Amino acid sequence: MKRREFVKKGSLALAATPVFSSMAASLSPINETINIAVIGTGDRGSGLIPFINEIPGVRVAACCDVLDFRLKHGLKRAGKQAKAYTDYKKLLKDDSIDAVLISTPFATHGKIALDALEAGKHVYCEKTMTRGYHEIKQMVDAAAQSGKIVQTGHQYHSSRLYLEVVRLIEQGKIGKITAFECQWNRNWDWRRPVPDPSLERAINWRMYREYSGGLAAELCSHQIDFVNWVTQSTPEFVMGVGGIDYWKDGRETYDNIHLVYQYPKGVKATFMCLTSNAKDDYQIKIMGDKGTLILDYNKVWFYPEGGFESEKTIGDVDGVSGATITNNWVEGKGIPLPFNHEDPSKQALMDFRDSIRSGKQPISNALTGGHTAIAVQMAIDAMDHKKLVYWKDVSPF
Repeated sequence: MKRREFVKKGSLALAATPVFSSMAASLSPINETINIAVIGTGDRGSGLIPFINEIPGVRVAACCDVLDFRLKHGLKRAGKQAKAYTDYKKLLKDDSIDAVLISTPFATHGKIALDALEAGKHVYCEKTMTRGYHEIKQMVDAAAQSGKIVQTGHQYHSSRLYLEVVRLIEQGKIGKITAFECQWNRNWDWRRPVPDPSLERAINWRMYREYSGGLAAELCSHQIDFVNWVTQSTPEFVMGVGGIDYWKDGRETYDNIHLVYQYPKGVKATFMCLTSNAKDDYQIKIMGDKGTLILDYNKVWFYPEGGFESEKTIGDVDGVSGATITNNWVEGKGIPLPFNHEDPSKQALMDFRDSIRSGKQPISNALTGGHTAIAVQMAIDAMDHKKLVYWKDVSPF
């Protein structure tokens, strides 16, 4: 099913539920504060707390973590108003909590989110939404039936820069897209300090398959989500390889991955993620027959096909008569396209607030999150089993 059809049908299903249709009337008035609980106060959860407390109309009302030092760090950032919990199920019984932000290890996202929806809370679930095709379907179905706001933490969906890039593509800025080249490279072992050896798996959970989807789920998922968004579709199949080839330190998840997805109309999208070389760091290259857009975290450059203003000259190049000489319009970075925008993570939280107030599902919702989660699971399966994995064979929708 194409993404546009999926979103349309899913949105109709959401709107048709009795809970959803009456939800707007039960929302807090616009001048009331939305109380958010942060479940998981590690690096990401604690990093988002200051943003929440900067946004008018929301505040961190509680923090929850099973690790004492993580919980203390989160509470310190949240402020004196925040309650402390070590058991998220007890937190969910607190009627003063309107919404939860789930930033726990990947493998725990689904269970916590499902419990939160059952408890009547709005949910902001960090990427990747959940793992396993069955649990992905459970999440999408539960979101539709709950009538609550469910936003997935693919924050570039909220980035006003990325929204503008999508608008430019839709207007034909780069013509017909034929390929995407995406990378997220680092030169780092991806480890966190461990104060006690007994906490190794709890702190460095990204290294262990019990908790983690590895680089595909933790990094590439953002870019996969973007390609789904731009193409308004889902991948037909994926092939890929990965390995533990550099960091021989007992990790179970790959330290490098290379993926190739095929999308409708023959569009190919490649994703590379290294932990042994940081050249060019994070980058998305969108290639069309009229030009190329290159995105990093917060900037975009345009490379027109044929050179700036399509000026070309014909001459002898390296002794080859009639070769095309293209003007060098800007060295290195092409033509920068300036846009002013908030930090994408902060903007995503602002959008979450606005969705709770309005009752309108966010652009990065359970439906788009489910699509990306399926594509991520496909990549993991392709790498682990060294085979092509087809959407039609695994998608639960």
